[in-house]
Amino acid sequence: MKPALLALFEPASFIGGEWITSDTTFAVTNKASGELLASVADAPAAHMTQAVHVAKSAFAAWSALPAIERAKLLRKWYDLMLAHSDELAELLTLEQGKPLAEAKGEISYGAGYIEWFAEEARRLDGDILPANNASQRIYVSRQPVGVVGAITPWNFPNAMITRKAAAALAAGCTFVVKPASETPLSALALAFLAKQAGIPDGVINVVTGTNSRALGKVLTASSDVAKFSFTGSTRVGKLLAADCTGTMKRLSMELGGNAPFVVFEDADIDAAVNGAMLAKFRNAGQTCVCANRFIIHEQVKDAFVSKLTAKIAALKVGNGLLADTTIGPLITHTAAENVHKLVTTAIHQGAVLHTGGEWTTGNFYPPTLLTDVTPDMDIVSEEIFGPVVTVMTFSDDAEAAALANATEYGLASYFYSQNISRIHRFADALQFGMVGINEGAISNPAAPFGGVKESGYGREGSKYGLDDYSFIQYRCLGGI
Repeated sequence: MKPALLALFEPASFIGGEWITSDTTFAVTNKASGELLASVADAPAAHMTQAVHVAKSAFAAWSALPAIERAKLLRKWYDLMLAHSDELAELLTLEQGKPLAEAKGEISYGAGYIEWFAEEARRLDGDILPANNASQRIYVSRQPVGVVGAITPWNFPNAMITRKAAAALAAGCTFVVKPASETPLSALALAFLAKQAGIPDGVINVVTGTNSRALGKVLTASSDVAKFSFTGSTRVGKLLAADCTGTMKRLSMELGGNAPFVVFEDADIDAAVNGAMLAKFRNAGQTCVCANRFIIHEQVKDAFVSKLTAKIAALKVGNGLLADTTIGPLITHTAAENVHKLVTTAIHQGAVLHTGGEWTTGNFYPPTLLTDVTPDMDIVSEEIFGPVVTVMTFSDDAEAAALANATEYGLASYFYSQNISRIHRFADALQFGMVGINEGAISNPAAPFGGVKESGYGREGSKYGLDDYSFIQYRCLGGI
C-alpha cells in the first residue's frame, strides 16, 4: 500500500483520540487480488465499553459548543476529505473492490453529508407556543440525545459513516461506530481526518473487530448509549432492535431492500435502460437500493431487453484500480457463490438466461440478465446483492403495482413513464420510502433516505436527518 494511504490511519481502534491496539488482529484484504492490506486490531468488548465511556465524557463539552462552532469543525472535516479525496478513493477501492471512479463518487457523496449537516447544525431551532394564560410562556427547544452508537456495512464504508456521524455531531451528540470488519480502513481514515480538523477527542470513536455480536451488544445494552443506528440486513436489524428494548434507546434502522424497476409502455426506453444501468450495476449490484426486480410492460419488453443486453455487454469486469473497469469484485467468494445459486435456481425454475451466468470460483461475478422470471421464483423474493437483472412482464397499471408491492421490503423503487397522470397515480400506489421517477440514481444528502415495512424506520440526510439525533424539550415558564 502507498505511503500516502498508510499515513491516513493506524491499524487499530480509534478511541478518545488515540490508536488502541489489541492482543489479536484480523486481516483486511484487497477484494480483487486477495493480498493483505493491513492486520487490524481485533477489539474485545472492553474496548467498545471504553469507547462509550469516553464518548459520554466528551458529550457535555461538545453539546455545549455553540452550533456555529460545531459547524465550523464539520466544515474543516469536509475540506480535509476533499483535499484527500484521491487517497480516500484508492483506499476504498482496495478494501471494498468498487471501481475507482465509483469510489471517487462515494467520497464526494460521503463528504456531501458532512457539508450538509455542517449547515443544518445552525438550523436546529425551537419554537414559542401560545400559552393558556397570560402568566405563562411555552418554549420548545431541540436537544441532542447523547451518545450515538452505530454499526455500518461494507458496501459504502465511507458514506454510510459520514451520513450518521455528521448528523450526530451537528446535533451535538458524540459518536461511536463499529465498521464492517471487511472494510474498516475507510472508517479509520475518516477518524484521522476528523482529529486533524480539530474535532475534540472522544467525539468520534471507531472500534474495529470481528466479534460483531459482542461489540454490538455493548452498544445496544448500554444505558450510556442514547441512540443506536444500524445499516444492514433485516435479519440482523431485528436482532439488534430487540437487544435495544432494555434501555428504550432511540433507533434508526436502514435495512434490506427488494427494489422494483417498472417500465411502462409510454416510457422513454433509452432513458429507462440508462437508468437501469445506474440502478442495477452500481457497486456490482451490492447496494440496498439496487433494482432487484425489473417489471416491464409486455409491449416494450423485447426492446428494453435488447437495448439493456447491449449495454451489459459493454461492461468490463476487473480490478477496480484499472481505468477501464466498470464492474469490480463482489465482497467475498461466498457472496458470489450465493448470487450464482440464485441464478442457477431461477434457470431451473424456468427463467431464460440471456447473458452472463457463467461462474466457477472467485469474487468476480459476470453481469447477468434473466427473462421469463415469475413472481414465485426465489430470485424474486430474495435480495440478490449482485449484478443480475431479472425481467418480469405486466399488462396494466394495477398488475404493475401489485407486482411492485409484492415484497415485505419497502426501501427504494423506480419507474419510467411519460404520462404525468400515471406518474402521480403510480407513485401514490407504491409502498416504498423512496421513489425514483424517470431516474435511476436517487441518493442525495438533501433527500430523506429510508424505508418502510421491513426495510426499517428513520431517515438519514435532508432537513429531517437531525430528528433522530435530537429530542424536543418543552419548557413552561410561569409567574410572569
